[in-house]
Amino acid sequence: MTKKIVLISGATSGFGKATAEIFAKNNYNLILTGRREDRLRKIAKDLSEQYNVEVLSLCFDIRDQKAVEKSILSLDTSWKKIDVLVNNAGLASGLGLIQDGEIDDWEKMIDTNIKGLLYLSKVIMPIMIANKSGHIINIGSTAGKEVYLNGNVYCATKHAVDAISKSMRIDLLQHGIKVTQICPGAAETEFSEVRFHGDKEKAKNVYKGYQPMTAEDIASLIYFAATLPPHLCINDLVVTSLAQANSFYFNKNS
Repeated sequence: MTKKIVLISGATSGFGKATAEIFAKNNYNLILTGRREDRLRKIAKDLSEQYNVEVLSLCFDIRDQKAVEKSILSLDTSWKKIDVLVNNAGLASGLGLIQDGEIDDWEKMIDTNIKGLLYLSKVIMPIMIANKSGHIINIGSTAGKEVYLNGNVYCATKHAVDAISKSMRIDLLQHGIKVTQICPGAAETEFSEVRFHGDKEKAKNVYKGYQPMTAEDIASLIYFAATLPPHLCINDLVVTSLAQANSFYFNKNS
C-alpha cells in the first residue's frame, strides 16, 4: 500500500464526508469511522469506485473507548501506516440557558467532543510515534474561542478541544508529529438539525439572511493544512464566512 492513509472520524455527513471525498480525489486511501453503518458503507463504496482508492469503513461509537481501541488495534499492519488523523466527530445537543440544560445533552457533548477525540487520539498517537511521522487535525470551533449566550456546555467542550490541541502540539513536538486545530464558524451541515434534536425548520433559520460556509469549504482547508511542506505546520486556524465576524456578530440580509 503506497498511497498515503487518512483516518477520518464522523465521516458519514458534513465535514467528515466532504473531507473523505477531497482526500480520495487526491489519491489517498481512507479509513472512515462513524455510527451509521449503512451510510458509512455506501460512502466507502462510492468513493472507492469513483476515485480508485482503498476505503476501509469502521463502524463504532466514538464514545465507546473499548470499541475505539479494538477497531484501531485490529487493523492490518499496512493500514496502521496512518499519515493523517482528522478528529472530526463532534456535535452540539441543545441550545439554552445552563440552568435549564438537559444532563443527557451535556453528557452526549462531553463524551463525543472531548472523550471521543481523546479515545481515538490515544490509540493513534503511539502508531504515529512508531512511524516517526503523522499529522493530527482536530476540528474545533469559534465556540472554543469565546462563549455565547445559550452555548455554555458546547462552548466548554470546544474550549477543551482548543486546550487539548495546544497540549498535543507541545507533547508530540519531539516526535515530529504535526498538530493542527481548525475552528469553523457557522457552516450549513446537519449541525443545527442535530442541535435542535431533528427540528429541520428551526435548523434552517440559523442560516437565513447570509451565505454560510459549506462542508466542502472546511474540507478544502483540512486538505490544505495536511498537504503543506513537511517543515510547515498550521497550529490554529479560525475561519468564518465573510458575513460572520465571530460568534456574536453577523451581517444578515445584506
